[in-house]
Amino acid sequence: MERFVGFDVGKKRIGVAVSDPLGITAQPLKVVERNGQGSEWTSLKEVVDEYAPILAVIGLPLHMNGTEGEQAEAARLFAKTFSRKHPDIRVIFQDERFTTAASERMLIEAGVSRAARRKKRDVIAATLILQTFLDSMKTR
Repeated sequence: MERFVGFDVGKKRIGVAVSDPLGITAQPLKVVERNGQGSEWTSLKEVVDEYAPILAVIGLPLHMNGTEGEQAEAARLFAKTFSRKHPDIRVIFQDERFTTAASERMLIEAGVSRAARRKKRDVIAATLILQTFLDSMKTR
């Protein structure tokens, strides 16, 4: 029974999702606000302490042609810091090109207001990132 954690890393917020103990489904967990002072690491440590994941799946935002830009660099920096703070947790990247748009579409279809969508979009994107990874594990 091993858990995985998924992250959608943004400049202002980090969406966090966690897998079920069997590694079959991803569930939204929370959105961690970033204040520029590093306070997000306290909240993320709480997640690690509570769920004891063996693997962190970090969304890697690629351009449509597959190249990396500024946001991908930020995701890689986040991964490097996460690995330094949690050396026992393996880190991998998952292409996240369409997750934010997909999460926005899902929230619109559910009738969620614009203000509420802004708060939920990141956690839904993290869930989609993690679920995409879990589904790819099934086909391997």
